[in-house]
Order: sequence, then C-alpha cells, then structure tokens
Amino acid sequence: MSCRRSEALAFSLVTDINQAMARLVDIWDSIGIMEDQRVERMQTVKKHIDGLLHSMIKEEEALRNCIKTSIITCQKQLDTLCLELGLEPYKLEEDLTVLQMEKNLRCRVDSLLKEKNERLRELNDLKKQDEELCVTLCATPYYIPSGSVPSRTQLQELQEHVKKLGKEKESRVKVFSGLREDIRSLMDEMGHEPESSLERESICPDSDIFLLTHDNIKALKLLLSQLEVKKESLTSARDKLKERATSLWNRLSCPEPEGEAFREAAMSTLSDDIRRWRGYVEHLEELQIAQLEEVIDKVRQELVLLWDKCMLGPEQREPFSFHFCDDHYTEELLALHDNELLRMKAFYEAAQPILEDLENWKRNWTLFQEFERKAADPSRFSNRGGSLLKESKDRAKVQKLLPKLEEELRSRVEVWEKNQGTSFLVHGQRIMAYISSQWEEHRLQKDKEKNERMTKKTETSQFKTPTKRALGSTHTTPVPNKIKKMPNMPAPRSATVSSASSSLSSTFVCVPGRPQLSAKRNKTTEASSGSRVALQEFNSDKKPVPISYSAFTSDLSRKANTDAFLNSTVKDML
Repeated sequence: MSCRRSEALAFSLVTDINQAMARLVDIWDSIGIMEDQRVERMQTVKKHIDGLLHSMIKEEEALRNCIKTSIITCQKQLDTLCLELGLEPYKLEEDLTVLQMEKNLRCRVDSLLKEKNERLRELNDLKKQDEELCVTLCATPYYIPSGSVPSRTQLQELQEHVKKLGKEKESRVKVFSGLREDIRSLMDEMGHEPESSLERESICPDSDIFLLTHDNIKALKLLLSQLEVKKESLTSARDKLKERATSLWNRLSCPEPEGEAFREAAMSTLSDDIRRWRGYVEHLEELQIAQLEEVIDKVRQELVLLWDKCMLGPEQREPFSFHFCDDHYTEELLALHDNELLRMKAFYEAAQPILEDLENWKRNWTLFQEFERKAADPSRFSNRGGSLLKESKDRAKVQKLLPKLEEELRSRVEVWEKNQGTSFLVHGQRIMAYISSQWEEHRLQKDKEKNERMTKKTETSQFKTPTKRALGSTHTTPVPNKIKKMPNMPAPRSATVSSASSSLSSTFVCVPGRPQLSAKRNKTTEASSGSRVALQEFNSDKKPVPISYSAFTSDLSRKANTDAFLNSTVKDML
C-alpha cells in the first residue's frame, strides 16, 4: 500500500511538472518569446528542478549515511555496555530495515545507559556510606575496582557490607556509651579527677571524639577495670579505717558523743569518706596513746580469745609470751600486740573451715562417749516409751558420722598444709594425731573400767556362802549341786573359779595391744594375772598408739577365738 502511494505521488509529480511546463509554454507563446529565449528559460527551469532534486538526493544520501554511522556507533556502544554491565551481547532481529535497526539499537543503548547510570549512582551512595563507617570503625572498605561498572551482585554485597557495618556501629556505640557511663559513674563515686588524656576524653560529652575501634574499646575496658580495682582498693581502705576506728572505739570505751561518726551518713565520694575516717582514726589513736595500759590489756584479752578459738597449744603461744608478759607499756609494745592480733585474725579466717569441722567432730565425739557411758549403765533397760530404740538409732548415726568427719578433716588439713607449707596443729598436735589420741584415751579408759570390774568381781568371789548343817549333826556337809548332770559331762568347778570365769567371759573384748582372755583358763590366779597385765599396760608410761574410729570398731567386731567361751555357764559345765 505504501509503495502504491509513493508511485502515485511520483506519477502526480511528473504530471505536475508536465502541466507546469505546458503552462509556461502557453505563457511564453502569449508573450511571444522566441525559441532561443524559450530554450534558455527551459534550461533555467530544468536547472532549478535538477538542483532541487540533487539537493534532496544529497540530503537523503547523507541521512542514509548518518543512519548507517549511527548503527555502527550504537552497535559499538551496545557491545561496550553489555561488557561493562556483564550482560549477554545484543542480537538484532532478522529482516529489519536500516532505519529499524538504528532505532532498536539506539533504544537498547539508551536503556543500558540508564541502567549504568543507576548502578554508578547507587555505587557512589553506598561507597560514601561505606567509607564513613570504615573511618569510624577503622574497618577495610569493600573493594570494587575503580572505573568499572559494578554488577548487581557486587552492589548487593556492598549493600550487605554497609548494613553489617551499620549494625556493628550501633553495637559499638552502645558498648562505648556503656563504658563511658560506667567510667564517669566510677570517677564520680570515687571523687577521682581525670589525670590522663584517655580519662579526660572518656568523660567528655562529645560522642564523636572517639573512633569506634577495637583498640579504643580495649583501652576503655582497661581503664574501667583499673578504676574498679582502684575503687575496691579505696573501699577496702575505707573499710579498714572503719574497722580500725571501731576497734579503737571499743578498746577505749569512748563516750557516746565519740560514736557519732559511726552514725553519720557516708560522704558523697569515697575519697571524702576515707579522709573523714582517717581523721577519726587519728583522733582515736591519740586517745589510745594516753590509755596504753588499758588498751594493751584489752588487746591481750582478744588475743587469748583468738588463741582459744584456734586451739593453740603452749608451744605455739610461747613465741609471743615475752611480749604478752611485758609490763613496760609503750607504743612499740602496742604495735607488736596489734600485729599479733592481725596475724591471728588472718590465721583464724584461713583456718575457720577446719576449726568448724573439728568442733563438729568434737560435738559428735562427746555424743559418742555419752552413748558409750549409757550402754554400760544397766539401769537404762528399765526405761520405757521407746527411748532405747531412739538411743540406738542416734548411736548408729553418730558411729557412721564420725569416720566421715575424720576423713573430711584429713582431706581439708592436707590441702591446707600443702598450700601453707606448714603443719596444722591443735593443742600442739597434728589434727589426726589429736583424734587418734582421743580414741586411745577412750580405749584405755574402757580397759581401766573393765579391769576394775574384773578385779571387783574376783575379790567378791573369794568369799563362800556358808552351807546348812543336818539336824543334830556336828559336821558340815556340802549341799549337792542341783545342776542336772549330762552324759560325758565333767564335774562342776568350784564357785570361785566359776564366778571368775563368768566375770571374764562376760567382759570379753578383743583390744589391740592386750592379750585375749582364753576360756581354757580354769584358775583364779590366771584370771587375776590377766587383769594385772592389762592394768600394768594401762599404768605404764608407754605412749598411746594412734588409733582411729575404724580401727576401734574393727577390733570390736573381730571374730573371737574358736576356743573361747562367752558364757560362764558353759565354762562351769566343763
């Protein structure tokens, strides 16, 4: 359709020219222009028409060349943009005219240029944020080669990097703010004036004065820890001054007005509080110098109480006895007493767990001895109301608890001696030796009581009960024994031997270091000699053998000799 229109236009153009030339000829005829002039005029018309057409052709050819040049240029630009933007090369459609090719290429170039500019603008914004954050955090900027167009992946990674740095900045700002607030609070609490540039900058209200670097955070944390240590030191110094003032106040028995300092509120800062307590201590020390004798006597009383609490023996108290008995009251003597008092307080604090465990063992040891005493009392069987059952349970509980307490004491003392490098003494003895001596004394006491009972029974068995005489008879005839005689049974022994054997067998206990009493002994002299051996051992000057609760109970539970008899009636039947 378009071709037909252009052909029609071309035909009408020729027709118009023919008509125009015919009109010119008519005009020339009417005028009477000669042939030569007509030719000349016709040439002029032809020249005008040729020039116009030639000019138009030239313009169109220029347009065609321009379009071809544009196509080449756009193609080159398009290839470059695709390479920069990381896109696939652009492919033109087939069967396109030059004008359509140029238009498609030009539109594609425009769209890629727009995308390139958007990427570059986004890159500039992100790089600006990244640089600011990296300067603040002293971090490494995200690397993108300069002069290149970033890909979408690179822009996304850069955006995530900036977001991460933003979160890190918020976190560090929070940490910085907290550290600076803590530092400022500590300085205000202590009354500490900033000395170094770091301290001055840490309390400066300007929040941008610090770069949010790890080194600065470490420096602020170190400063905070140093200030905390200083606060602890000042608090300890204040508490020591307060304790010293309390001790002096109690020693001097100061009147009530002197105690107003204890009821005064704390000062605004630790430094002011320390100055107040230091002045009060100096005032009390001046009063103390005027009352040296009374003060030293009170310190000595405190020392005696501490010595008793720590269970020190005479040998341990001996090194200080010279100063303790010195009646030349001077400040130097008071200082010696104060140092000894401080040393004993420190020792008591370090040894308090062991001493408490030892007191616990002593309480249970007293209960154990009380149960032993009750077990030897025959009158306890007359008690009613289940008291014997309760006593038995309590006794079993104490018997189980004592070895546990001894083992705990042993382990605690071993650790203490390893750390301190010295022995832990109680009344001049090591703890386990002290406990063993208590067990040995208990064993010897039981042996003594048993031997006393045996001796008493032996003495009472030597007196015979008079026998009855027959009516009208002058001779004394023994009354026959009413024990039924069994086959192959030997004759019964005398009353003396039987009673002695009964006494021995009823008190039979296997004790280490003591000879066992055999049931084969059938003479009173043998029984009495066995008693004398035990009494001699008890009265000897031999040192007690260390013994523990486990050894003590194992001897009680040891199986007796197979030849021994624990019933005096059986012995009498032999």
